[in-house]
Amino acid sequence: MALSRNRRYEPVNYWPGFVDALSTMLLVIIFLLSVFMLAQFFLSREVTGKDEALTRLNRQIEELTNLLALERTQKSADQSRIAALSATLESAEREQKRLKNAAAENAASADLAGKAAATASALDAERQISSRALAEVDVLNQQISALRKQLAAIEDALAASESANRESQSKIADLGQRLNVALAQKVQELNRYRSDFFGRLRQILGSRSDIRVVGDRFVFESSVLFDLGKADISPEGKQSLESLANAVLDLEREIPPDIPWILRVDGHTDSRPVAGGGQYKSNWELSAARAVAVVQYLISKGVQPDRLAAAGFGEFQPLDAGTDDAARNRRIELKLTER
Repeated sequence: MALSRNRRYEPVNYWPGFVDALSTMLLVIIFLLSVFMLAQFFLSREVTGKDEALTRLNRQIEELTNLLALERTQKSADQSRIAALSATLESAEREQKRLKNAAAENAASADLAGKAAATASALDAERQISSRALAEVDVLNQQISALRKQLAAIEDALAASESANRESQSKIADLGQRLNVALAQKVQELNRYRSDFFGRLRQILGSRSDIRVVGDRFVFESSVLFDLGKADISPEGKQSLESLANAVLDLEREIPPDIPWILRVDGHTDSRPVAGGGQYKSNWELSAARAVAVVQYLISKGVQPDRLAAAGFGEFQPLDAGTDDAARNRRIELKLTER
């Protein structure tokens, strides 16, 4: 009992274990950041390689299109030449038949003349005429044979041209398909950046009920940014838009410059008429002025103007249809889309 009363209790020191845990967590965070930076580096290299391949494909398509036009022109000329040679061949064959008939008639006439008359001079004259006719027939036969050879050569050339034309069409179709695949990849990349962008906005703006995501759009209620009937951004609205501007600036640095994207800012109002005597004569003007004000604020924070667009829709695109006074209808929408 004396030993238990004299025993001292010393407090446990948790600080070394806490420092070890904190150091381990820091090392894990540094490792994850390194992996993220490497992934970004390799992704940029892959996108650059795809852009170069797309440029080469476009040049090949242009060259094949020019070759196809030349092949079509040559094909038309060959067809015209074939038609002319065919007409010449038909004319020569008709002339051959005529000369053969004339020779036969002359021969028959010569025989009849020999039997009917005793003069050998008339028979010689007829024979000379027949010989000349036969010689002309031989010449025409040679010409017809030469024309047929030319026609066969032209038909072979035309068949080769059609084969080359079919091959060019096949290459163009293949390149067109590859181009469509490359364009689809660009669209997929833009969709991925859009998803990342909206994810960052959710993290920055938190779970506020007056800021929400509707489909592929980020929606601010007008009361967050503007006073009623006004298009001047309130101080509280500028604080919300400053976080948005920082997110857009990060997006500009991350998306490759060859992807044609814009951030579209759409202004919407409810269906109540604007107050008479005010600065704006209609809801069209008020919604457009609010969209322009947001765009101008983002530009003042360093966002490139060619990456922004402003549009006013008035009261004609409501979220809650059938009601004249719905706060949800008075809004600013942000949409990351293609140019």
